[in-house]
Amino acid sequence: MEFPPAFLVTVSLLQVILFTLVLCAEKTDYGGLSVSYLTSGERHSNEYCAMYDICGQRSDGKVLNCPFGSPSVKPDELFSAKIQSLCPSISGNVCCTEDQFDTLRAQVQQAIPFLVGCPACLRNFLNLFCELSCSPNQSLFINVTSVLEINGNLTVDGIDFYVSDAFGEGLFDSCKEVKFGTMNTRAIEFIGAGATNFIEWFEFIGQKAPPGFPGSPYAIDFKSTVPDLSGMELMNVSAYSCGDSSLGCSCGDCPSSPQCSNSEPPSPPKKDHCSISIGPIKVKCIEFALAIAYIVLVLGLLGWALFHRPRERRAASDREPLLKSMDEDDDDENIALKGREVALQLTNEAQLSVIQGYISSFYRSYGAWVARNPTLVLCSSLAAVIVLCFGLIRFQVETRPEKLWVGHGSKAAEEKQFFDSHLAPFYRIEQLIFATLPDKTHGKAPSIVTDDNIQLLFEIQEKVDGIRANYSGLTVSLTDICLKPLGQDCATQSVLQYFKMDQENFENYGGVTHVEYCFQHYTSSDTCLSAFKAPLDPSTALGGFSGNNYSEASAFVVTYPVNNAIDEVGNGNEKAVAWEKAFIQLVKEELLPIVQSRNLTLSFSSESSIEEELKRESSADIITIVVSYLVMFAYISVTLGDAHRLSTIYISSKVLLGLSGVILVMLSVLGSVGFFSAFRVKSTLIIMEVIPFLVLAVGVDNMCIMVHAVKRQPFELPLEERISNALVEVGPSITLASLSEILAFAVGGFTPMPACRVFSLFAALAVLLDFLLQVTAFVSLIVFDCLRAKDSRIDCFPCIKIPSSSGESDEGAHSRGPGLLARYMREIHAPILGLWGVKVVVIAVFVAFALASISLSTRIESGLEQQIVLPRDSYLQGYFTNVSEFLRIGPPLYFVVRDYNYSLESRDTNKLCSINQCDSNSLLNEISRASIVPESSYIAKPAASWLDDFLVWLSPEAFGCCRKFTNGSYCPPDDQPPCCSPEGASCGLGGICKDCTTCFRHSDLVNDRPSTEQFREKLPWFLNALPSADCAKGGHGAYSSSVDLNGYESGVIQASEFRTYHTPLNRQGDYVNALRAAREFSSRISDSLKMQIFPYSVFYIFFEQYLDIWGIALMNIAIALGAIFIVCLVITSSLWISAIILLVLVMIVVDLMGVMAILDIQLNAVSVVNLVMSIGIAVEFCVHIANAFLVSMNLAAIIYTIHLWCEEELNYALPFCPLTSFIIIVAFSLQLNTCSSGTCCCNQAIIKLANKLHIHLLSFEILMPEFDAALKQVSNGDRDQRMKEALSTIGASVFSGITLTKLVGVIVLFFSRSELFVVYYFQMYLALVLVGFLHGLVFLPVVLSMFGPPARNIA
Repeated sequence: MEFPPAFLVTVSLLQVILFTLVLCAEKTDYGGLSVSYLTSGERHSNEYCAMYDICGQRSDGKVLNCPFGSPSVKPDELFSAKIQSLCPSISGNVCCTEDQFDTLRAQVQQAIPFLVGCPACLRNFLNLFCELSCSPNQSLFINVTSVLEINGNLTVDGIDFYVSDAFGEGLFDSCKEVKFGTMNTRAIEFIGAGATNFIEWFEFIGQKAPPGFPGSPYAIDFKSTVPDLSGMELMNVSAYSCGDSSLGCSCGDCPSSPQCSNSEPPSPPKKDHCSISIGPIKVKCIEFALAIAYIVLVLGLLGWALFHRPRERRAASDREPLLKSMDEDDDDENIALKGREVALQLTNEAQLSVIQGYISSFYRSYGAWVARNPTLVLCSSLAAVIVLCFGLIRFQVETRPEKLWVGHGSKAAEEKQFFDSHLAPFYRIEQLIFATLPDKTHGKAPSIVTDDNIQLLFEIQEKVDGIRANYSGLTVSLTDICLKPLGQDCATQSVLQYFKMDQENFENYGGVTHVEYCFQHYTSSDTCLSAFKAPLDPSTALGGFSGNNYSEASAFVVTYPVNNAIDEVGNGNEKAVAWEKAFIQLVKEELLPIVQSRNLTLSFSSESSIEEELKRESSADIITIVVSYLVMFAYISVTLGDAHRLSTIYISSKVLLGLSGVILVMLSVLGSVGFFSAFRVKSTLIIMEVIPFLVLAVGVDNMCIMVHAVKRQPFELPLEERISNALVEVGPSITLASLSEILAFAVGGFTPMPACRVFSLFAALAVLLDFLLQVTAFVSLIVFDCLRAKDSRIDCFPCIKIPSSSGESDEGAHSRGPGLLARYMREIHAPILGLWGVKVVVIAVFVAFALASISLSTRIESGLEQQIVLPRDSYLQGYFTNVSEFLRIGPPLYFVVRDYNYSLESRDTNKLCSINQCDSNSLLNEISRASIVPESSYIAKPAASWLDDFLVWLSPEAFGCCRKFTNGSYCPPDDQPPCCSPEGASCGLGGICKDCTTCFRHSDLVNDRPSTEQFREKLPWFLNALPSADCAKGGHGAYSSSVDLNGYESGVIQASEFRTYHTPLNRQGDYVNALRAAREFSSRISDSLKMQIFPYSVFYIFFEQYLDIWGIALMNIAIALGAIFIVCLVITSSLWISAIILLVLVMIVVDLMGVMAILDIQLNAVSVVNLVMSIGIAVEFCVHIANAFLVSMNLAAIIYTIHLWCEEELNYALPFCPLTSFIIIVAFSLQLNTCSSGTCCCNQAIIKLANKLHIHLLSFEILMPEFDAALKQVSNGDRDQRMKEALSTIGASVFSGITLTKLVGVIVLFFSRSELFVVYYFQMYLALVLVGFLHGLVFLPVVLSMFGPPARNIA
């Protein structure tokens, strides 16, 4: 809860005035005698008085009128002039003495500052008391009903005051909307106790006040009908309307004024979402459109399937006998293996793109070189990374929230800096929230407002006051740092203020009964004033109530405002931070047990709590990090190793290689952090905890793929060729995937939130370093591991060599058949996806979920819950929950005006103010109108206006405010020193201030506005003037920091603020909408008034990013997708395959957003970065399958072509064709995917391979052109077969090396103590892995089999 600066108001308001003043003759509390003065008709006639002169005074000094009737008296000329100045409706004779009039004048001057801004209201109010005190016809409507004897004299103790309903309604209507800016509330709250009609107001005014309390010294019974035959009449002086042209009020004080009729309050925005009704069902237009689109797509898919399926069936049936023949011949496995080995040596790739060709050539040469020089490569690559790690010497962690979550160049940050430097930084908040537990039977929390609980608050307060913190050898207490608007008392917001923060007053004032009284009279009772001399709004000290039912409150809210310093390292804040740490320690160790023992809950916070908890979070997950690395290491070791034979597991396992891979990942992360640290870029907690998992999950994929590729090579080949062939096989796709990931991470650098921007850049560099280490250091480690295995050395202990007799031949291990996962992909997964019914279902289901996700994504809310950023066990978790549940007042809202020209020639003053003669569309009038519709404007009440109060303070009518001595210096009100001594003596009309006069007469002003010189001279007087009962408009305390006086002498005030409050904001969306509404309001007003105005609230700086978070998200996603598409297009040179990859990536992102909506994950910089990075990670699920499909050829089509060529050109039937053995060799070579880019079939390779195997091709060379043409005609092959080959080749690696590794890395994050990691990394990344896996191994193969591009033509 933000402590409203408005509460630093003045005693002034002594609200209290209750206009008690009312009676020019003041009252007292002594028992009275009931008398009847209705004995003579003469008493109730014109020119006759019911009360005349003063006959005594009460014990508290309030004077009492004489109860004797007498004829009215003609005043002398000077006295008559004085009466006319206050009561222009009274002329001729009067019924008051000069002393009575002076008493009247002294009392009403307390009320004038509240009402002077609305002349009609003030005139009606003064007329009521002028008629009561001095009217010559007083006896016609005043009847004394009881008297009291004091010192032998009879005095008035009660009267009947007969007032017409017309005047009562006119008075109330003219005053009911008048604002009292200092307290951001209506004046009627102070002078009428919140009356809702004139009857309630009159009842309040007429109450007889006890001695020492403000109010009437005798009872006044307002009546609207006169007794029969009494000869009395109703007082019916004309009441002025607040819209009167001569005494008109501002639109803020009189919305019904004719001049305001064209300025209707803004209507709430209509949330008119497009919707369509289908019978009783009402659906959004977007949902209806998506449903129609889905139906059309499914129907089109079914039609396409029905059209194409018969044609493919016929083509497949033609090839079926041939395939059976091939299957019958595949028992000649030795020939196949021989052909496979030779093919590996002699084959050239299928026709690749230029870039792919260069990459493949590079990897072939590079792989052979690394295999020959592993030590050099390993040492040089490690040395380069270690050099980067030296930057860790400058390593620092950023924990300040404003530095983590506020972007550079932020408009809100600039506005905050302007506000802090020109006005005053918002105070620091230390807060306690006590709440009762819900009743187990009814589930409703009982009221906390009890004697016992208030006594508990005193006990707690005593302990808080006793805190003594140590700062640089100095002792710091709350009184040293707290906000003190007036005097030496802290402006603590607590119900204890109703007892002046003094426990002795608890019993004296009446305990809880007094508290409940103050809930209704906090603005009007002196005993309810706080110790710091200002009213305390119950809504700031209570929580868990509805409407104004404060007694039902289920929570006490205690707030300690503490002075803030602009310099974040200044002594002021360091002292406060020291005290805050001691405060939190006290609450945890002492206060919490005490409160819980009373069956209450306690939540608490300090200004530095969030920063301290973020620091604690940095060490909270150390165990989780260590365990997760061990789990990842164990999985890598199992995945990379060969466990097919227990007798050789100590040789075939790859624990040391897996450990080395993990170390390389750690080095890449450290190298990235070191590089940025060298440039003094601070790290964040997210970087420390998430990037290692992220890079490990990404890096392990490539490690597994490379190791599996090496293991697939024939063991008989030299190690140099195995490494070279493996890199040629997987190098291009690894490069493509890594570049895509790096680009996707780097795009996150465009995010304005510093924490996420830095995270993205650190991650991008870490992934780049990890990729470079994989193709250098890790390849070298693979070479060393192969040499170790070949030499029969034990894993983890390579110095120990096992004799060959005791070890199994490793050759057998390497010549084993495909693994279980690979067989599943080839024999089960791929054939099932090849079924047409399955294809249709897959397309329909995935498209349906994508369209549903589009609809769901519109429900994603923007924001980042504060609880999520903190550890799960943080004490702030409960605090933020209670803030949303209990607080009934929103954060303060300031409208800041730049360069206000106050010169008389400028119209700026009337453009801003809201009193009479101000523009109807002025800033303050518009704020008042906006507060009428808080559900859309998020403005709770009209603004407190220093300008309005200053103009009222200057007004001649407020004769107790702006005063001067005869020498021209400032003269304070009569109830302040030196006019009134602090001890309370010598107060009155005499003394040293007897010659003080008002600063100005009406003739000195121009249209009731001060001249430039008058404004310049009197503004400092106003800002230093203490508020008091005689002048509640003093600006000290309430407006001390509202105006920047630096350079104001030039006629321009650089900065000033007008404060109000937001409505209670409970959800992240409320904060975002409140900021948006305030910005839109200020922009509209600025354009209308041609002035520079901006809104400011303490939370804006953290929520500004969410105003356009959707635009940022879509832009970053589009950039990432575009970058990846270009990379794919350049490397593959296939627009077709690049478009398919792009489609799948878009669907993955859309589906991920649908999952976010289902899991209620909000859209913020963290989730935007995750969405962008998910694109890079999702590439791995797609690019390997797509690349394998692109470069593969249909084996059945090739064999069928050779069969036709044998029959037609060589007159051989297939079983007797000289190429039969060669066909088998090619078949096995293609099936086992040992050739680069997935094929071994090219014309030169056929000739060379045939010669090596001594196959006589007869006229093959002569007929090669014809054969080549026929082969090219069918080399595009059957998409189904190519899809199956791609899954058989790379599907197992994608599942085990990509899906499972990421799954293991992500699952560990579930055990993090930070909700941020659990929600935004565990949940989102788990969803990404599952969605990516399904799209990469289910949806993408189906799409390729139906709409895939042709294979690369044979060179």
